[in-house]
Amino acid sequence: MKIDWDRRTCARKGHVTYAPDDPRLRVRLHAATGLGEAWRCLRCGDFALGEPHGSGPASEAPLVPRGKVLRDLFILRFLAIERAVRGVFIVLVAIAVWKFSNSQDAVRRLFNEYLNIFRPVFVHFHYDLDHSPVVGSIQKVFGYKHSTLLIVAGLLLAYALIELVEAGGLWYAKRWAEYLTVVATAAFLPLEVYELTEHVSWFKIATLVLNILAVLYIAVAKRLFGLRGGRRAFDEERRSASLLEVEESAGVAAG
Repeated sequence: MKIDWDRRTCARKGHVTYAPDDPRLRVRLHAATGLGEAWRCLRCGDFALGEPHGSGPASEAPLVPRGKVLRDLFILRFLAIERAVRGVFIVLVAIAVWKFSNSQDAVRRLFNEYLNIFRPVFVHFHYDLDHSPVVGSIQKVFGYKHSTLLIVAGLLLAYALIELVEAGGLWYAKRWAEYLTVVATAAFLPLEVYELTEHVSWFKIATLVLNILAVLYIAVAKRLFGLRGGRRAFDEERRSASLLEVEESAGVAAG
């Protein structure tokens, strides 16, 4: 079922009305009712009772996101939430790595103690802990230098900061954030592909597909890097979303 983004947004945020000075447009956007005057919403086109939210020249009417622009904004905010969650998770991982680097020897001893305690249980189920890849990976981490772990924690924090900055910018539909998201996400795609060659999982596949779709969608839909006419075409598309300009271009003013 097709979503009416205009009415959906008006139901949540309320209508946006404007009284233009041009009488030919003004009469089109105004209606007199038994309950008082009503003005046509610039977003959904329905009439709303009450005084207009603004008035003045038609050229100064507020540019209200509507239609495809609202749909794009919804998708951008979904990506913003995804990046915010990822950023917070990476911050927690960085903190864990930093704390581990400061108590590495104590954690190693604790791990070895628990390993010896549970060793008979694993032997009963014929699981060789001495040749376990999981145990081997954990023991390999214990061998990392303190300085190396601090560098890893710092890199994780830097990556998390990028994710959180992307999230904030995408939430408010900032164009610089769209460029940052495309560049940063595309830069990590080769690493994600390499990780799949090492170990395949549904989570890694889903993450890779989501990131590829995000890069393609933002670059094409937002006309980044000169695609589909670039910034000029994007601004013209936004301006054409104004109901006043739609009415004027349809010949209402001339009529």
